[in-house]
Amino acid sequence: MGQQAWGGDQDVLAFLADRGSRAEYVTSVCGGSIFLGAAGLLQGYKATCHWSAREALRTFGAEPVEARVVVDRNRITGGGVTAGIDFGLVLLAKLRGDEAAKLTQLAMEYAPEPPFDAGSPRTAGPALVEQAMSLMAAEMERQTG
Repeated sequence: MGQQAWGGDQDVLAFLADRGSRAEYVTSVCGGSIFLGAAGLLQGYKATCHWSAREALRTFGAEPVEARVVVDRNRITGGGVTAGIDFGLVLLAKLRGDEAAKLTQLAMEYAPEPPFDAGSPRTAGPALVEQAMSLMAAEMERQTG
């Protein structure tokens, strides 16, 4: 079952709100920030998520930030799915210290050098962004339609 299928489920949102209200850290990557926002957990916080949904965070009282990882008090949010590695290293550093995160980064040989500079709307250009939005909208329609 995809995110769209349970995104508006009040039981899921209540579960998130309950656990988030007691959690040491409230975290998400990619579209997960929208669920945290819908559960009321990002009100008054800076946050990020996948670029295609980032502005929707305002709907939930969050301040959208264009970044791979945003830390605001005990809320840690990551951008699109590939930001998950950066997110994981930031969280690991908070939990176990910078040295543990650096060792993990080395062990994973995480030294990204993307072959193209089209990883964000800012660098991809309007035509590619429009094409990507069209493809994502068609896929969402296929999943929910």
